[in-house]
Amino acid sequence: MQIVEKEVNLEFPLGHHLHCLVAQIPNHLRRSENGWALADPDRKWDQVRSVLDLVAAGKGNLKKLRFLMFPEAAIPFARFDDMLAFLGKKFRPNTVTMFGVEQVRLRTYRDLLERFRADHGEAIEFVDLDVESGDVLEMPVNWCCTAVKEADGRLRVFLEAKSHPFSGEEFLDKFQDLYRGRHFFLFRSQPACFNFMTLICMDYLYRDLYASNIKQIIDHANRLFFTTRQGLDALFVIQCNPKPEHRAYQEVISGFYGEYLEDTPGVRETITVFGNTSDETNLEDVAIEGGFGHSFVVINPRHKLAAVQRSEFATDDFGGAPVCRLRFGPGTRLYYFNLPLHHELDPRTSRVALKVHSILRYAEEEGWVRVTGPEMVDA
Repeated sequence: MQIVEKEVNLEFPLGHHLHCLVAQIPNHLRRSENGWALADPDRKWDQVRSVLDLVAAGKGNLKKLRFLMFPEAAIPFARFDDMLAFLGKKFRPNTVTMFGVEQVRLRTYRDLLERFRADHGEAIEFVDLDVESGDVLEMPVNWCCTAVKEADGRLRVFLEAKSHPFSGEEFLDKFQDLYRGRHFFLFRSQPACFNFMTLICMDYLYRDLYASNIKQIIDHANRLFFTTRQGLDALFVIQCNPKPEHRAYQEVISGFYGEYLEDTPGVRETITVFGNTSDETNLEDVAIEGGFGHSFVVINPRHKLAAVQRSEFATDDFGGAPVCRLRFGPGTRLYYFNLPLHHELDPRTSRVALKVHSILRYAEEEGWVRVTGPEMVDA
């Protein structure tokens, strides 16, 4: 994997925390010629559109929204252009939207890279190397889009292909396998100096005996720190993961935040946001034990989180990891919270760095409504 740096013009308020909304909505997936496809694309687009309308309206504190996350494989490919058109026309400047799109063939993905060639020169080179080396154009691609609406209103589109082969690697038939992406983008926001990345699900974990995506990210962030005194401020991981509590995540998170054999200042204050699908998700012919759900936020333990156990969210240390974790419930929800400032808090303060601003559930007649006091009971 290659980490490609891109400068984006985002004028975030200096010295003030930013706001993020995670759309934990369900996916209904079926097998298709292109890998996995949405079983109900029209209904799914209506659901996605309801979230977009809510953000565009900006009622209350939503005017401050800077980062919007949809899950992996959440957007019908037929609605990809509609999605970009809505973001370009209706969203406020200085807004970043991250979303997974249902799988397409590599041939189609290559055409999309060409469409946005101005920001994908390196990515096109990586794909073309694979195309020249073998018969891969018909392989399915699991991919995501990071759409950045800059301060001047310009919408820039960045595409990434998942590098982890998902369950496709378990098939003998080569064309059941998935194409493995070759690049990650690291976005360097100017003039705000806020640096962030987007990964797809198991790309956070995937490694072999000699290489690791996450180790490569740490090393890159460390070089960034020692040359510019900047680090990786936020890492967003979009998921459609039936095992969000898997031990592998706990192990990688522990190494990311608690490496004692070497200094890792580039990621010491990184905020990691895992945005998953809800427990209403289902995959055709795949038995899921325990359901989906549980988006969560992980921060350095120097930021203090009070012990909370409620039906909608809870705090813990992820099974003894050197972190503070805010873990959300499994239901279909919108979670709106702030990203803590990247500096340590004064040890004398009792202020909590990470705050949940609102949680919204979907009601058929009313749309997205706020979860209120009586529903926020202790678990």
